[in-house]
Amino acid sequence: QLQSTPIVYDSTKKYVYLTFDDGPQPGTVQCFNACKNASIKATFFMVGAHASSPQLKQIVKDIKLAYPQSLLANHSYTHANGRYQYFYNHPQMAAADFYKAQQSLEVPFKIIRLPGNTSWVFNNKLKASNQTKPVCKILDSVGYNVIGWDVEWNFRRGSSYPVESAEKMYSKVVSALNSNSTMQKNHVVILTHDRMF
Repeated sequence: QLQSTPIVYDSTKKYVYLTFDDGPQPGTVQCFNACKNASIKATFFMVGAHASSPQLKQIVKDIKLAYPQSLLANHSYTHANGRYQYFYNHPQMAAADFYKAQQSLEVPFKIIRLPGNTSWVFNNKLKASNQTKPVCKILDSVGYNVIGWDVEWNFRRGSSYPVESAEKMYSKVVSALNSNSTMQKNHVVILTHDRMF
C-alpha cells in the first residue's frame, strides 16, 4: 500500500495539475514516459475494462509503482458504456462500477473522476450537476474524493488529435487562473486523454 503524505501548499504560488483519462490505451505509455523524462507529475484516471490483457495490466502497474511521479486513479470500470444518462440515473449501479474498477486496477487511493461529467467532492465541498449528485454523495459517504477538471484539452472526435496547440493550452490555463474560475483558487486541473498523444 502506498503512503499518502499531506501536501502543504504555498499560497503565493499557482498549481497546475496534469491529468490523463481513459487509459490504458494507445498513448498511455508515451504520456507516462514523457512526463517521467521531464520530471512532471501527472495523474492517470484509468478504466478497469481497458486493462484487458497482461500487457495493459502491466502499464497500470508501472504507473501505480511510479508514485509519486505518477498517480493511478479510478475512472470507473465501464466508462458508463457511453450511456451517461442511464449510468447516473442508477447511482448504486454506478457506484458499484467504481468499486469494481478500484479492485480490478488495484487503485491505491480513493480518488475518482466521473466519466463524461465534471463533478467534485473533496474537503467537504460538493460541486456536481443534479444528474451526478446522487452518485457523488454515495462515493463521498464511503471516503472517495471526486475530482473534476477546470480546463479541457479538447480532441477531434474520430481522430483523437489535439484541437489546441500547447501554446493555446498555456493561454487557457493562465486565463482560468487569472479569472479565478477554477474549483480552487490558484489551482487548475487540466483534463486530457492519453489517446491524443
